[in-house]
Amino acid sequence: MSNKPKMGDKLREGIIAQPDVILEDQDLMRALVAANERAMGGNIVDLRGVAMKRLEARLERLEDTHQCVIAAAYENLAGANQVHRAILRMLEPVEMDEFFKVLSSDIAAILRVDVVRLVLETGHKGIDPARGDVLSITKPGFIEDYLKVGRRGPVRQVTLRKIRDENAQIYGDKGATIRSEACLLFDLGAENTPGMLALGSRDSQMFFPQQGSDLLTFFTDVFERILHRWIP
Repeated sequence: MSNKPKMGDKLREGIIAQPDVILEDQDLMRALVAANERAMGGNIVDLRGVAMKRLEARLERLEDTHQCVIAAAYENLAGANQVHRAILRMLEPVEMDEFFKVLSSDIAAILRVDVVRLVLETGHKGIDPARGDVLSITKPGFIEDYLKVGRRGPVRQVTLRKIRDENAQIYGDKGATIRSEACLLFDLGAENTPGMLALGSRDSQMFFPQQGSDLLTFFTDVFERILHRWIP
């Protein structure tokens, strides 16, 4: 008599009726392939089994890549939505004082940063140094020197980096907590020195050099045009 277990009639009928269910179940297919290999014996090279394992590994890699692409797409979409919301909010103020308040509160919240600072060098027309806690007035040449710290080459419009040392000159009493920043350089015309918008975060992973900067470049261009309302 055979000691092999027999398949029940109901199970057999179910498999015959819906064979796709087995084919779509990876764990079940692995078990069937393993049973087939045991039945064939250890001295037979199962090329089909080897090929299936390779295909399974490749499929898993493709699935991982697919998930990464989807995650990156959602992240880019979320970033674009943030920047668009921030720009629309910046377009609303009609007075400079209101604009400064929006920068330090609403824009910081929308972009999920801890500090927003508008850095200008002395001599800008139409700007009162006493206006708002968002404004920082520095000596001529400070912005270029600051952007060159820790790097070589020409100054970029958008600089993303981590911060190790306290920076009270730009971030005030919050300077000791800032661990990464985005520095957005903008042009205010031939009669004015450049300006910079600094976005500071307590999160050291918020900004780093390898990040894409296209969205922040667009944000900087719009910010520059908005600021020209009050700086001729």
